[in-house]
Amino acid sequence: MLTDMQAIREGDGNPAFAVIPWQQHVQLSPTDEALFDVAAAENEASFPRELVGRLLAGCNLVQVYRQHRGMTLAELAEAAGVKPDCLSQIEDGQRAVTAGTRAAIARALRVDPDDLD
Repeated sequence: MLTDMQAIREGDGNPAFAVIPWQQHVQLSPTDEALFDVAAAENEASFPRELVGRLLAGCNLVQVYRQHRGMTLAELAEAAGVKPDCLSQIEDGQRAVTAGTRAAIARALRVDPDDLD
């Protein structure tokens, strides 16, 4: 049960934010383990925090997933049916990715093609 909650209101008087004591926040916040269990139960993919951090930092998506899968550039190129030079240019941001190439790379990396956008 929330106690000592404070509402921060917008100019029109409607609640915009709720402020609660830190200890209540800690009690209400799920742990990483609990979130992992929920994702596993829903058959969702899960990734290490480092990988997510690199994705959020704007690192090249293909390169991040490739390294996460432990693949060399040559191995991914072969698995996706693209030339290593082409894949290198994609990872360096020097080449745009066609829909077909994106789909092939996604299959080889075992991710959804949308994860590479």
